[in-house]
Amino acid sequence: MDKHISSQFDVELTSVSSRVLELGGLVESQIRNAVYALSQFSLEVAEQVIATEAQVNAMEVEIDRDLSSIIARRQPTAIDLRLLIAISKTTANLERAGDESEKIARMVKAIVASGAARSVPASELRVAADLASGLLRKALDAFARLDVKAAISILKEDDLIDAEFDGFVRKLVTYMMEDPRTISASLDLLFIAKAIERIGDHSKNIAEFIIYVVKGADVRHTSLSEIESVVK
Repeated sequence: MDKHISSQFDVELTSVSSRVLELGGLVESQIRNAVYALSQFSLEVAEQVIATEAQVNAMEVEIDRDLSSIIARRQPTAIDLRLLIAISKTTANLERAGDESEKIARMVKAIVASGAARSVPASELRVAADLASGLLRKALDAFARLDVKAAISILKEDDLIDAEFDGFVRKLVTYMMEDPRTISASLDLLFIAKAIERIGDHSKNIAEFIIYVVKGADVRHTSLSEIESVVK
């Protein structure tokens, strides 16, 4: 009987983990479309990004409901409980990354509506956007394999996105000072840059959850050197 229950639990874990990766794939596509909408100032693609948000939200609710059911029925302990907690937090971070993609799409629409699409340096955000999109993909892959080494690499790479954001803000301030007519559209672009940075932060959070599952250590608000000593 115990073996039978354990087998059922493994099936349920596999199923909910697959759903998380499915949600991750949906959010990845949402981010890619948001970046494309920004690079081309495409209203059509921006609308697609906004429309996808309802599906992302619905999937988060479904996964959260399944997790609550598993915890109530199976009463897991140790690494199994940590995994379920990490799945719940990962799902929440994916939903929030989707929110950031929607913000990008809405800001793109605002810039197009202002008529300033050609006068703002949107191309300057391409590097940071590609880094953020790639980082989420790596985080999902590492989570699927519970790869601690990959998680450490993700934490390091997030610093690159932060550096890109800081550099872009400095350039944008100079740009607005040189041409005050672009201030409104430039502020929209600043919100987009912040949304991209936040996507990187959510990827970093997922990497931290991997370490939590495998090592049993909460490494949030911990320096990278301290984290590296924990995972040795």
